[in-house]
Amino acid sequence: MTLKDPFGVVVLYNASKGLVKGEPQDMLAERGVVACAQTIAESLQETGYRVVLVPLHGDVEVALASYPPSQWVIFNLGEGLDGRLFEEARIAWALEAMGYCFTGSDGDALARSTHKAQAKGLLVSNGVPTPSWWLFRHPDEVIALADELPFPLIVKPVAEDASLGVGPDAVVHTGPALRERVAYVVERYRQAALAEVFVVGREFNVALWGDSPQALPLAEIDFGAFSDPYCRIVSFAAKWEEASFEYSHTPVLCPAPAGNRVGRRIVDAARRAWTAIGCRGYARVDVRLADDGIPYVVEVNCNPDLSPEAGFYNAAKAAGYSYADMAAHILEVAKNQSYAYDRVCFTQGQVGYSADNGRRRHFHFCRTGLRRGTLGRVPVYGGDQRLRVPGLSRG
Repeated sequence: MTLKDPFGVVVLYNASKGLVKGEPQDMLAERGVVACAQTIAESLQETGYRVVLVPLHGDVEVALASYPPSQWVIFNLGEGLDGRLFEEARIAWALEAMGYCFTGSDGDALARSTHKAQAKGLLVSNGVPTPSWWLFRHPDEVIALADELPFPLIVKPVAEDASLGVGPDAVVHTGPALRERVAYVVERYRQAALAEVFVVGREFNVALWGDSPQALPLAEIDFGAFSDPYCRIVSFAAKWEEASFEYSHTPVLCPAPAGNRVGRRIVDAARRAWTAIGCRGYARVDVRLADDGIPYVVEVNCNPDLSPEAGFYNAAKAAGYSYADMAAHILEVAKNQSYAYDRVCFTQGQVGYSADNGRRRHFHFCRTGLRRGTLGRVPVYGGDQRLRVPGLSRG
């Protein structure tokens, strides 16, 4: 088989043996990452890439010691080891510092999206509708506010994804129930609890990818099997527990039967959320459509699940992509981005950037307004062309 690229691809993923917090069944999500990594690796190999699977058992620096950034690109599925907080962002920061080209969002965007309260603050400041929320660090903090809160609320750990900590008791209707749920999150997940207004309505997923994000076909969660509107949530069981009622009765409709006008509003909100968080490469934005027609962004998922049965691939498949095509496209999006550090010729207002010349080791120069010490993102151009970069974004 002729290789598509002289560079090898490291599929990096976490291989946890246990969790430092949460519930025992949360390991299902961890095992899901392992299965996804294996499928991604097999698909890229079949497409013609040279691929190795690299599990994270400890520090990412040690795991990648045999794979220099001058010869390998990273398909980053690393979410951290043993469920530790913010490991996903730390892995991306480390990859950046080590000089790797890698798929998905950078560490800053991952950190912003992981902390749900900070993410919602960014959404609000950028004019993106999101449900009102409160952050509780201790169950006693509920007492002072309980009479003023607009129930029902949905309660989540503030810094988890994959619906960890979201079960049938996550939607609360009273102060005592809220206090009990906050206590559960704080004690079991060792972090603050986010309580947000529960939006009764339809739930949509918007899969986005590319530099100027392209929206894949809109997807909707079908909650038709649940007569109680407050049970219409994508819980942990719905995502991971295959034997559960929730798992088998929350099918995804893609393309969603939303209509052009509603669909445009939802996608517009998702794109603005992408910009507010600073997503890169690919992401999934979860939206609840209220009865008044307002699309409320409830989650921004940088580096979402890419498993064959997950929402992102459902959308890619609806757009005509095979699984291997999807994986290759995500990889190529990453390879078409590069970072430049102006340390060579800042006195002349120039910046060096790595062009895709088959070895990715040559630096060329172009005049920009980049300041000394500034990290900026520039596109990678083919061949050995020396091109002016007109709109280099400043870090």
